[in-house]
Amino acid sequence: MNIERSILIAFLGNYLTNTVVAAVVALVPASATPGIFTAQYISYVILAAVVVALLTWWYFKGATSGNMLKAGAIFGAIGFATALVVAFITGVAGVMTQTGSVSEAVKVIPNFWPFLASWSTLILAIYWVVPAALVGWYKGRSVAPVVQSAPQSMM
Repeated sequence: MNIERSILIAFLGNYLTNTVVAAVVALVPASATPGIFTAQYISYVILAAVVVALLTWWYFKGATSGNMLKAGAIFGAIGFATALVVAFITGVAGVMTQTGSVSEAVKVIPNFWPFLASWSTLILAIYWVVPAALVGWYKGRSVAPVVQSAPQSMM
């Protein structure tokens, strides 16, 4: 497993889900009732999961053996962690850009913890880890297992 490759693909996936998928979902009519179970939000989660599955498929291109389910789950966890790090850096950099003050950016850092404890963070973890693990499981089924023979004695 190549960690650098997984971070770069996860960074691309974060960009695609936050911009392209969000732009496509903006075409879905907004609902009149606020909440988490709106047509736009459900569409976003489904399309983001499809993007993550396609990126995981690309990540496994050329993989021949190993525990693919585990590798898929690790890729999904790296994607989830990458999304959190990007959100943190973007928030701090945004405050610094708007105010020009490091002290104002430091005041914003404690506001990141309620973001981590929200339902959207759980859903973020689900749409990164579950599709990646499922693709790993599927790709692992199609790979022939490596058979190791017992060592031969020299008698």
